[in-house]
Amino acid sequence: MFRFLVVGVPLLLIYGWMVLFRAGAPAVITITPELPAIGRATKVEIVVQQTSRGFGDVNIELVQGGVSTMLASLESTPRPPHRLWGKVNGLAEWTLNVGRDEIKTLKEGEATIRVTVETAAGLLRRPGPAEEGVTLPVYLVPPPLGRTSSRTYVNQGGCEVVVYTVGERSVKDGVQAGEYFFPGYPLPGGGERDRFALFAVPYDMDDATGVRLFAEDLVGNRSETRIIDQFTRKPPKTDTIRISDGFMEKVVPAILANTPEMEDQGDLLKNYLAINGDLRAKNTATLNRLVAASKPEFLWNQRFLSLPNAAARSAFADRRTYTYEGQAVDHQDHLGYDLASVRNAPIPAANHGVVLMAHYLGIYGNVVVIDHGYGLMSLYGHLASIAVTEGQEVGRGDTIGTTGETGLAGGDHLHFTMMLQGLPVDPKEWWDAHWIQDRLASKLGPALNFSN
Repeated sequence: MFRFLVVGVPLLLIYGWMVLFRAGAPAVITITPELPAIGRATKVEIVVQQTSRGFGDVNIELVQGGVSTMLASLESTPRPPHRLWGKVNGLAEWTLNVGRDEIKTLKEGEATIRVTVETAAGLLRRPGPAEEGVTLPVYLVPPPLGRTSSRTYVNQGGCEVVVYTVGERSVKDGVQAGEYFFPGYPLPGGGERDRFALFAVPYDMDDATGVRLFAEDLVGNRSETRIIDQFTRKPPKTDTIRISDGFMEKVVPAILANTPEMEDQGDLLKNYLAINGDLRAKNTATLNRLVAASKPEFLWNQRFLSLPNAAARSAFADRRTYTYEGQAVDHQDHLGYDLASVRNAPIPAANHGVVLMAHYLGIYGNVVVIDHGYGLMSLYGHLASIAVTEGQEVGRGDTIGTTGETGLAGGDHLHFTMMLQGLPVDPKEWWDAHWIQDRLASKLGPALNFSN
C-alpha cells in the first residue's frame, strides 16, 4: 500500500495537473500567395498544422478597411487534455481564389488575409488563438498604355515598330500576333516609361485585326489596343518540288551522318520525309532558343546586305508541295530566299552583330546565325565552309563563309532569312534603306541612329 501511495499519488497529481492546465502548442500557420498582390483571382495556399493535440476552430478572412469577409472556416475539436494518445486532427489545407471575382466589394489599395486558429486548452487554462496574416496590395485596374507612334503600315510576313508608354505597374508588355509574342523594351534615350516593340505579322496570318499592343500587371490586369493602321496581304506563292532518288541519295546520308539523334529507318523516302518534317521542326525549335541570347541593344544602324550579284531562285514563304514519282508526299513552307551566285561565293555578314551559331544544323547544313539585337537575327544556310566562331563580333560585310550545298540543298546556293523573336520574316524589307527609314527609323529616331 505504501508503495502504491508513493508511486500512484504523484502520478494522479501529474495527471490532474495535465487535465486542468495542459494546453496545446499554438498551431503553425503558413499563408502562401501565388502572386505578391491580389487581383481578380489570386490563388492562396493555406496550411494549418499542430500534431501533438491538434487545434480548434479555424477562420480564414479577408480584411480591408475594417470590413471582414469570411473566405473559409473549419469546425475542429482538439484531443482532450486527459487523453495522452489517439487520433489528432493535426493538419488542414486550403487552396483559395482570393480576389474581385469572389469578393465583389474588394477595392484598390491593400487587404489582409488573416487566419485565426483556436489552441487546444486545459480545463482551467485557455491560451489565446494562434493568428497569422499577410497584407498584400490590391490591383484591379489595368496599367495605363499609350501609343505614341503613328502610321503603322505592315505587310503579311513583314515587320514594323511601335513606340508607346506604360504605367509603373506594368510587368509585361509588347505586341501579341496570334501565338507570337514580341516583347517591349525600354526606348534608348527615352523616359522611364517609354517603350518600343519590333513586331511582325506572321507570314501565314492573312487577317491582322487581332494584332494587339498590350501591357499587363503582375496579377494579369491587361490593357490592350489595336496598332495597325494599314495591313497589306501577301498570300504565299505555291511551288512544286520534285524529289528524285538521286537527290535523296545525295542529301539523306550526309544529314543522317551529321545528326546522330536521327534513327535510320532503312528506307530512303521515309528518311527524307523525316528530315523534311520532323527534323525541320526540331531545327526550328533550336533556332527559337537562340532568342534568349539576343542582346537588348541595336547592334546595327545601316541597311542589311544581300549576297552580291546573286539571283533569287525562290522567294520568302513559298508554299511547297513535294512530289515523288508523280505523287504528293509532303508540304512545307520555305521561309527565306535561295540566292545563287558563283560556286563557293564569299558570303558577307548582312550587318553588324554577334555570331550565335556556327555549326551543322540538320536541314540547313552548315549554318551561321548572327544576332543584331532586340531579337533580330540573320540566318545563312547550306554553307560549304564557315569562317566565324560563336561569340565572335562581326562587321557589316565581313566574310562569314562560302556558299555550298550542305543540308537539304540540291545545288550551290545561300539560304538566307531574317528572324524576329524566332519568327522568319521577309528579308526583302531589311535590304531596303527606304523601308527602314520610313517604317523604323522615323519612329525610333536617335534610339536607332540609322544611317543611309
